[in-house]
Amino acid sequence: MTEEHKTPGAAEPPVMAQNFIHDFIDEDIAQGGQFQGMAVHTRFPPEPNGYLHIGHAKAIFIDFGTAEKYGGLCNLRMDDTNPTKEDVEYVEAIQEDIHWLGYDWGDRFFYASDYFEQMYEYAVELIKKGLAYVCALTPEEFREYRGDVNTPARSPWRDRSVEESLDLFARMKAGEFPNGKYTLRAKIDLSSGNFNMRDPVLYRINHMHHHRQGDKWCIYPMYDFAHPLEDALEGITHSLCSLEFEDHRPLYDWVIANCPVPSHPRQIEFARLGINYTVMSKRKLRQLVEEGKVSGWDDPRMPTLCGLRRRGYTPRAIRNFSERNGVSKASSTVEFAFLEHCLREDLNETAQRVMAVLRPVKLTITNYPEGQSESFQVENNPNRPEDGTREVTFSRELYIEAEDFLETPVPKYKRLFPGGPECRLKGAYLIKCVGCVKDADGRVTEVLCEYDPDSRGGDPADGRKVKGATIHWVDAATAVDAEIRLYDNLFSDADPDAGEKNFLDCLNPASLEILTGAKVERSLEHVQAPGSFQFMRQGYFCVDNRDSAPGRLVFNRSVSLKDSFKF
Repeated sequence: MTEEHKTPGAAEPPVMAQNFIHDFIDEDIAQGGQFQGMAVHTRFPPEPNGYLHIGHAKAIFIDFGTAEKYGGLCNLRMDDTNPTKEDVEYVEAIQEDIHWLGYDWGDRFFYASDYFEQMYEYAVELIKKGLAYVCALTPEEFREYRGDVNTPARSPWRDRSVEESLDLFARMKAGEFPNGKYTLRAKIDLSSGNFNMRDPVLYRINHMHHHRQGDKWCIYPMYDFAHPLEDALEGITHSLCSLEFEDHRPLYDWVIANCPVPSHPRQIEFARLGINYTVMSKRKLRQLVEEGKVSGWDDPRMPTLCGLRRRGYTPRAIRNFSERNGVSKASSTVEFAFLEHCLREDLNETAQRVMAVLRPVKLTITNYPEGQSESFQVENNPNRPEDGTREVTFSRELYIEAEDFLETPVPKYKRLFPGGPECRLKGAYLIKCVGCVKDADGRVTEVLCEYDPDSRGGDPADGRKVKGATIHWVDAATAVDAEIRLYDNLFSDADPDAGEKNFLDCLNPASLEILTGAKVERSLEHVQAPGSFQFMRQGYFCVDNRDSAPGRLVFNRSVSLKDSFKF
């Protein structure tokens, strides 16, 4: 019997189950529905101001997965209406992450900035209709005049003439005014109970270089104005958004209704993904990177997709996680342990089993002939016989885990100690501890054992019962050195974002432990990323895709063998 982790088999990457979004879509494309006879067309519109994280994976799954379910289309659109933090680095990373998850947008890759000229023309049209005006309130005055639930908002510029607003808006575009001097506001309802409808800002002045448009523009549309126009111009049928945009839907519909757009999308909102022991604000994730709290956006402790990929997460595990969490209107927080469960379930099916000793101590088999070596065939994956076997070498000197020997055992300890029970060396022989060697400081440097030559393969010839444990090992003559990185949650607090907490105060000082001098079997000598393995009795590990190189193996622990998640 081995001490490997075995769980029920993992399913193939799922097709989305029916949910309330699909119920709406079914109505829309049915006979008499607003999109009868049309292909379902969705979009994923990230802002290129950071890397995607696990929360985005849910949105990607919903946007692309819904289109996939209905045989429709999904666009990828960069929402680059705010040049403050945008960069081509993020654009390329977003594309890579989506492809890694197994989705593709074909030739439908767009930028919000592709539509800047058209958006400007729509804004001019609104001014001409008397539905927008140039306002001179400062940001401070804007807040002061916003009103409350019992008091309407105010603007002394609301009745500015169409001609004057057209002139000022053109001069805003021409760059005549400094940041904050003017805004273009929609003229809707200053007494609305929905504050998003209290003459919201449509354009603001921002003299900043744009990563695609250069210095062509110094006025930029607000997201609430740009988003519905982008959807309409691209022929989107269903604009699937996270729940915080529910209160913005009336404004979305107002923009669509009052601009001469070629189509009329429907916005539907769903609850965002929350996970404990992490933060998913891009601003806070950027702060972790910029302040050096982590090694970068792809630090394996980060919830970013590139960080999860570097840690050894698989696309199938993340898609299974997204599917099983479901799609609803109710906000909830998912246990990080469930994400780990999905990875463990996937890797249990696919990962090759190998032997690696993380904290090695030498084991010498005193009655094994010096200079002799032999080989054993070991199965690669008990769940996949088709993966075959591999050869491991065995000789007089081996490495075992330091914790597999105690000079003075604790109760119920079934591993090696002088005079203790026989133990199995995985796939090799039975051994019995006869002593140890210590250095001048009293530390054990070598464990001494004898083996039973008639127990090759781990089973005694006389059929006697073995009371000790099965121990993994690596042949000292062929062992390969490796660095092992053991990761834990980045935060020690389950809710580092709650209340008045400073999330940086919740960082876990034990989130990374680096082990040097680990020993792995020779079959791993030339492995490359993204190879994933089950280190017997230790967990699932992957080759680090940044630091590992020929002659310097680096493995990241993806997830432990023990599953703490309870259904």
